[in-house]
Amino acid sequence: MVEIRVTFDESADRELGLPSYQTPGAAGADLRANLPDRASLTLEPGARVLVPTGLRMAIPLGYEVQVRPRSGLALKHGITLPNTPGTIDCDYRGPLGVILMNAGDAPFEILHGDRIAQMVVAPVVQAGFALAETLDETQRGAGGFGSTGQG
Repeated sequence: MVEIRVTFDESADRELGLPSYQTPGAAGADLRANLPDRASLTLEPGARVLVPTGLRMAIPLGYEVQVRPRSGLALKHGITLPNTPGTIDCDYRGPLGVILMNAGDAPFEILHGDRIAQMVVAPVVQAGFALAETLDETQRGAGGFGSTGQG
């Protein structure tokens, strides 16, 4: 098991606890909104906001944390992450915030303590890059978006 060391920001509500898995088979641990003064905020349709979690993390070398939307919020309210999956690199030690976007058609209220996203710990492989004179040919070739057809 990989251990992610976590600290709270100075003004964070520590009673919200650390990220947690809701079931034994869950791939993502839930992140909660840790709002100043335990307030709420309203996210209008089409708007984006950086929601604080009150956390900072030390991720081990060779791993990243991916921040992803919660499917229930996406389906029911259109709440998503515009940069999904967001990547937290192992050498970042700043505050963890989640960029939420309202792709729905109604305002959405974010309450202090709401589960707003999930984080997935994943291994990272860094590649070496080499300049080449040519690239090998493939069946797809230079075909871009939609080039492999439908279905």
